[in-house]
Amino acid sequence: MIKIEHIALWTKDLERSRDFYIKYFGAKSNDKYFNPKKGLETYFLEFDAGARLEIMKRPEVQEAEHQTFLIGFTHLAFSLGSKAKVDELTARLVKDGYKKMDGPRTTGDGYYESQMLDPDGNPIELTV
Repeated sequence: MIKIEHIALWTKDLERSRDFYIKYFGAKSNDKYFNPKKGLETYFLEFDAGARLEIMKRPEVQEAEHQTFLIGFTHLAFSLGSKAKVDELTARLVKDGYKKMDGPRTTGDGYYESQMLDPDGNPIELTV
């Protein structure tokens, strides 16, 4: 059996990013890893269903302008379990100042979702 072990992303503010995923998605964090030789700092965030997200910071990583249609990973999707929870978390994120890109809505392929940006501008989907 093959499973995705974890997904990783760079962030410019490690603690802000960690706090975002803990506050809004209930992630649990390990202790910070620091490699002084490379200047690499990381946290592994684990979600209730077992999925893990590694957030990383390193001095030489450059901030990129996010564009919608580029080859590569395009978003991270979180299944919240119900339309009401999608609506509720979308409204909470908007109220707290995060940018909503779309939705909530039912897509042509039947997903009920909204599209938001995390603190670093990474696209996330909230879905049932």
